[in-house]
Amino acid sequence: MWAAGFADTAGSSSLMMVLQLCITKTMERPGDKWIRVIALFKLVKAGLLIIVAIGVLKLLHRDVAQVIEHWINLLQVDPDNRYVQNILRKFWFVDDRKLKEISVGTFCYAALFLIEGTGLFLGKRWAEYFTIVVTASFLPFEIYEMVHEPSVVKAAVISINSAIVVYLAVRLRFKPNRKFNR
Repeated sequence: MWAAGFADTAGSSSLMMVLQLCITKTMERPGDKWIRVIALFKLVKAGLLIIVAIGVLKLLHRDVAQVIEHWINLLQVDPDNRYVQNILRKFWFVDDRKLKEISVGTFCYAALFLIEGTGLFLGKRWAEYFTIVVTASFLPFEIYEMVHEPSVVKAAVISINSAIVVYLAVRLRFKPNRKFNR
């Protein structure tokens, strides 16, 4: 229900236009293609997080568990599935205050990705340092989560983020004479 209403908002069309522009410009620009791939990856993650944050805001003043149950029935997912039961258990007692906190946190996380992606896309050296610091700072939390609840998705996220940190660190280490962009 809330997702269908979001599809018509001006924010989603603006976001799609920005992503399309970034993809077009990324393919046209010469230079390091991996920096552009990382930038695009960060911008796509930011866009997805913005969509999630807006979706969470649309759940305000509604029974979250009831909305989730509606989607479970609509998608014809087995309600007795342990993953579905886990989701329902987590969202059963979510109140408006918690939804606002989740939304603010998600918007902040999206802002980090937007800063990283935009800086990298524009070829700014500070963005490479910023991306290393931010991405590396989340690795311990990701590893902790992986140890406590292992999954293929978590392993992939850790691998991708580790590869980004290593790539950028090596790039900065061996290209110290690059033109400094402010």
